[in-house]
Amino acid sequence: MRADRARSTRLTSIPTPLRVLAVLAIVSLGTTGVALATTGTGISTTIISVGALDDLRLKSDIDGHKVDITTKGASDLYVVDNVIAPGGNTGWHSHPGPSLITVKSGTITEYESDDPSCTPTVHTAGQTFVDAGGDHEHILRNEGSVPAETIAVQIVASGAPRRIDLPAPGNCPF
Repeated sequence: MRADRARSTRLTSIPTPLRVLAVLAIVSLGTTGVALATTGTGISTTIISVGALDDLRLKSDIDGHKVDITTKGASDLYVVDNVIAPGGNTGWHSHPGPSLITVKSGTITEYESDDPSCTPTVHTAGQTFVDAGGDHEHILRNEGSVPAETIAVQIVASGAPRRIDLPAPGNCPF
């Protein structure tokens, strides 16, 4: 008990500004070499709706059009509206579950982190694309001259973050 008091006394005897500097130095040493996550620019995200789902087993076969969706465990279903200004982007990110994305207006250009040539995939108004989530890391950019808008439906494990910001992978010049 006495040793604990002695340590406590020694720490409190150090002036507060020096303690703050010591903490900052330790934190900066611990983060040296760590790539920082990218954040989006020129993007406005509105969560339109969030709902909870239990285990889901949905099978549909209507006139030969088959749909099969299965989840195990509780999930959150998000409906999200993203508006990206000309020159804006989402930042590099992933999702912990799949997303179905429809381009409502404008044009979205997608780049994937595992493509060494940084080849763009262009999605125009009226098109839908799928983001499988998990380790699928990407960035969506508006390289056009008018705002672009997407609507995404996302299914993630209950309580999981909807989006995971990531550092730029280095395969693209931006």
